[in-house]
Amino acid sequence: MEGIGEYYFSQKLREIEALNKAGKQIINLGIGSPDLPPHADVIAALHTEAAKPTNHAYQSYKGNSQFRNAIASFYNNWYNVQLDPETEILPLIGSKEGIMHVCMTYLNKGDIALIPNPGYPTYKSAVALAGGLSVNYNLKEENNWEPDYEELASIIKINKETTGASPIKLMWLNYPHMPTGRQASVQLFKKLVQFAADNNILLCHDNPYSFILNKQPLSILSVPGAKEVAIELNSLSKASNMAGWRVGFLSGAKQRVDEILRFKSNMDSGMFLPVQLAATKALLLGKDWYDGLNGHYAKRRELVYKILEAVRCTFDKSQGGMFIWAKVSGGYADGYKLSDEVLYNKNVFITPGGIFGSNGNGYIRVSLCANEMVLQNALDRINA
Repeated sequence: MEGIGEYYFSQKLREIEALNKAGKQIINLGIGSPDLPPHADVIAALHTEAAKPTNHAYQSYKGNSQFRNAIASFYNNWYNVQLDPETEILPLIGSKEGIMHVCMTYLNKGDIALIPNPGYPTYKSAVALAGGLSVNYNLKEENNWEPDYEELASIIKINKETTGASPIKLMWLNYPHMPTGRQASVQLFKKLVQFAADNNILLCHDNPYSFILNKQPLSILSVPGAKEVAIELNSLSKASNMAGWRVGFLSGAKQRVDEILRFKSNMDSGMFLPVQLAATKALLLGKDWYDGLNGHYAKRRELVYKILEAVRCTFDKSQGGMFIWAKVSGGYADGYKLSDEVLYNKNVFITPGGIFGSNGNGYIRVSLCANEMVLQNALDRINA
């Protein structure tokens, strides 16, 4: 655990709690925890199934077959990806936990994983906890927040020269990208799959945001040859408003699913059956559900734009996901300075981009997981 700091939001939430106890009433626009409920049919299914006396036993490590079939249908309907529900799908008790499972499965001491900078901090932490080493690859605004393949080639060359053979095992990525909101594209995924195939690296694609303010959900597994070099994590936390339910799943070739299951089955047990059956309902929801959800986020986004303009930040309106990523200006040294200024003087918390890596230092991130009244209140405080 040495060298692994406490998760930033864990620390910051305690600080915000202390400020609230002191009477500050902080408006938290930091964390992406959906404030809206799941579909009523999902909640009803949980209630019905939990009331059945036979539904409380231990469950299969590979998950209920009805749930796995629903995941397969979901991937076929939305991503045009065919998955064998018996061999190519592994339910997870949250995709964050799945990140740890993947790292523990594939990384021995000293093995290297490529980590996006900026990117989700858990990738780096999970690599370290597994005994591996993280090497950042840069994502920059001038390159549209996509990997620089010349830089990646240089990283591989340096590792070969210093070790005699490339020890790079994994590459973590996620598009639509968190925190920058960069959208996925077929062309991007094709380049990444080719890079992984050329260099014998396992792509680990984290894909929880593909339905939020995004008209074309994509999976990396839709690219020809992807199953040979990639696995994908997905989640119901964001697009189904089920963050606290801890429902995720991993998809990929049978060999990969079997390998990760070897670790997972020694780490945790199967998901509560009523949760799996309720999640099945969520996976079978149609376009109306996603359109309604995105209607809420689109209205909120307009108010977040005004908040960002009020703190003199610039931003790209083509972003997807449930955050808005913005560049700091107006004399602030970095996102930390702006975040602290707004927190301590305006009682509003926004996330400094630097927590996601050094390439995020000049940015902030604002969550859309607050209703319009709360966002208007935040705007009024900042303008006061």
